[in-house]
Amino acid sequence: MTTDAHHHADPDAAAREALRLIGPDPQNWVPDRSGIDHNVTIVGGGQTGSALSFALRRAGIGKVTVIDAAENEARAGIWLNAARMNLLRTPKSLPGPELGIPAFSFQSWYEARHGAEAYAALDRIPRTDWADYLNWYRRFLGIAIRYGTRLRRIEPADQHFRLQLDIAGQVKVETTRKIVLCTGFTGNGGPYVPAMIREGLPATLYAHTEDAIDFTALRGKHVAVLGAAASAFDAAGVALETGAASVRLFARRPSIAAVPITRSRGYPGAYDNFYKLPDAARWEQALRFRRWGSTPTTDAIERTTAFANFHLHLAAPWRSVRVQDGRIVISAASEEFRCDYVIVGTGYYVDLAARAELADFHHEILLWRDRFVPPADDEDAFLGAHPYLGAGHEYLEKVPGAAPYLRDVHVQNPAGFVSFGLPIGDVPSMKRDIPTIVARISSDLFLADILAHQRRIVGDVAPDFGEELYASALRKRQA
Repeated sequence: MTTDAHHHADPDAAAREALRLIGPDPQNWVPDRSGIDHNVTIVGGGQTGSALSFALRRAGIGKVTVIDAAENEARAGIWLNAARMNLLRTPKSLPGPELGIPAFSFQSWYEARHGAEAYAALDRIPRTDWADYLNWYRRFLGIAIRYGTRLRRIEPADQHFRLQLDIAGQVKVETTRKIVLCTGFTGNGGPYVPAMIREGLPATLYAHTEDAIDFTALRGKHVAVLGAAASAFDAAGVALETGAASVRLFARRPSIAAVPITRSRGYPGAYDNFYKLPDAARWEQALRFRRWGSTPTTDAIERTTAFANFHLHLAAPWRSVRVQDGRIVISAASEEFRCDYVIVGTGYYVDLAARAELADFHHEILLWRDRFVPPADDEDAFLGAHPYLGAGHEYLEKVPGAAPYLRDVHVQNPAGFVSFGLPIGDVPSMKRDIPTIVARISSDLFLADILAHQRRIVGDVAPDFGEELYASALRKRQA
């Protein structure tokens, strides 16, 4: 019997053996505090929240809860919702939520089901396979996620937080000592829709790529896509495949961004130590990415150019958009175009004040613009609005001593981009940042109860044996 056939018989065999070999989870060592429901609340049950939950469990930190606003597993995260690419954009070899245990990796999971040759033949990971793998990961490792639970407000209290949660329409308050925000791109503001579109079109005639879009309703329709990064091409591809009469994609730039400018710093030295770079160097890296642009993948472009009814408009920023005689009229590059629907692929804005859950203290959070003044030519309001995070991904105070509780809110979402040099929360950040956050949470919880731990570590320990064990070997005393 070949190895592949053996694996197909029981695809979880290797993972189960790995679980046996790493041994049982450590017991929860965090002392209980009266009136505290959770030691850690993870907000967001996607790939990041799931991996963090497992890592905290392996660190012996109990009373961890994971909440997600989505009503069920299929609606959670982006992979079966806003993500529309056929293949993931990240290389298949990147370490992910397995956290250093090979048998829990995508490769191991995939090979156990399809064989090593099938994995070797993959260029990049199919999106739906990644979603299936993440569902397996959660079930296999027993990661419980509380779906249908939306965080409304974080209220600082004495050495903890009161969380206002909306659970199936009922408001409930729970308490927690630590919070990790695994809230994706919208967790720092929201989807960015240019004012001319918001003001010029009724909401029924446009959608952001973040939204649930009914592509079947666009069959036979003429569609305009604004933006030229990956999600714009992905949405254009789905519209074409679903039978749109035509799709026009408009880009500001004279060519599609094709240089993955951050790749030059993917080696371990720069990856592991990025946070230790001076502020000016980190700012320069973020600015280079902004200037070179976010690159769509080759297959995302090929997916659209395969259609004769796809039209690409470069150096064509929109000047105006209006409705006339029931159709949308777009003025771009000194021409007018008519269409039936607009898809906005213009990314996200960063504004912590826009997040209702941060309303009590967003003004206390240190931002990059508070900390670093770039040369005049290098100013960038979008980057300046990002929070300036501490080494454990925690919020820092704008005014030292004014909001000490901020150190207990950790950020594992793209708001960490300027501080940590990666799209935080994506696969590339997992290997480095999940252990970093877990180490900081462990350290903070330990030091917060240091007197209890000092008592515990000098506590009575029963002897392993009594003197009778060696009595027979004592040299007989001289009479």
